Amino acid sequence: MKTLKKSGVLGVVAFATVVGMSAATGAFAATANHGSSSVTLSAHTAKKTLFCYKGKLVKKVVAVKPRCPVGYTTKKPSPPKAVAQAFTSTYTGSMSLLWSSSDVKVTSITGTGTGTNLGLTTLQSGTGSSNPTSTCDPINGTGTLSGPNGTLTLTLATSSQGCAAGSSAPTVVTVTGTAKVVKGTGKFLGATGTLAVKGSFSIKSTSAGSNETDSFSATLTGKLTLK
Repeated sequence: MKTLKKSGVLGVVAFATVVGMSAATGAFAATANHGSSSVTLSAHTAKKTLFCYKGKLVKKVVAVKPRCPVGYTTKKPSPPKAVAQAFTSTYTGSMSLLWSSSDVKVTSITGTGTGTNLGLTTLQSGTGSSNPTSTCDPINGTGTLSGPNGTLTLTLATSSQGCAAGSSAPTVVTVTGTAKVVKGTGKFLGATGTLAVKGSFSIKSTSAGSNETDSFSATLTGKLTLK
């Protein structure tokens, strides 16, 4: 009996040991498999972003192994270099003058241009003023040139001046100086440059309160740098 009991106890212990080891092995295998699945799933969901370029076109590609479409490259193109272009144009048209007891103002100016003007064929608008105390006086003003591809706004430098041929009206006033680019749109967005200005206009009267429309001519020469 004692031998049987002892054998029976040993058998139970052995069976329990085997079962325990089997359970542990199964748990380990399940854990390992679960861990392996997690790693594989994570690898499949990891995506990268790639930017591809073709001239001015940019494509964003998001994938596990992103590749640029045919014709595209990962190399970003260099920005275009600024180019200086010659500009020579003569504008003719009409301008409105308003005289006061102390100054004369150009209230409007319009005209058309010919020459190498990069398509800026119209003097769209402009204003100016001067405080004449002698035959030659400083003159200031702003004008906008326009064309199918954009506009260009210029401002006369403070060194510009207008000189009258005679001491009284009617007479002709000659304008000389420089004009600096202050704004551009369209093709001329970001343009820079300074143009020499030489022109003339006629005046009929210098009486305070008089308002007149006169003809003018102005030639602009120099170089404009376009981006």
